[in-house]
Amino acid sequence: MKRRKQAAARKAFNVEMAGQRIDRLFALAEKACRDRPDLADRYVDIARRISMRHRVSIPGELKRHVCKQCGGYLAPGVNARVRIDGRNVLITCQRCGGIKRYPYKNITPGNNSAERHCGEQ
Repeated sequence: MKRRKQAAARKAFNVEMAGQRIDRLFALAEKACRDRPDLADRYVDIARRISMRHRVSIPGELKRHVCKQCGGYLAPGVNARVRIDGRNVLITCQRCGGIKRYPYKNITPGNNSAERHCGEQ
């Protein structure tokens, strides 16, 4: 029984450490994307390998910065184009031409649910 508890504690530590490493690698990729895009891609590749090895998912806000087709780091204005098309945000990779689509809600001034919940109208 003691070994099982130790293994569970070790796994929790590894998962937490993996999450921290993934965050750090994406921060480094963001800094390196303008001067050394190849290094930024390498950081993303390492982060993806860590997430697969420890079965930790990459957070959504970081996952948006990875091209699904070429695996490169996407930096808006540097190597990615961001457009709003109707109800979607389109992120186009400038290297491979891959397109990622994310839905978003268009908030109109009279239809804001936050205002209704706060009592303001």
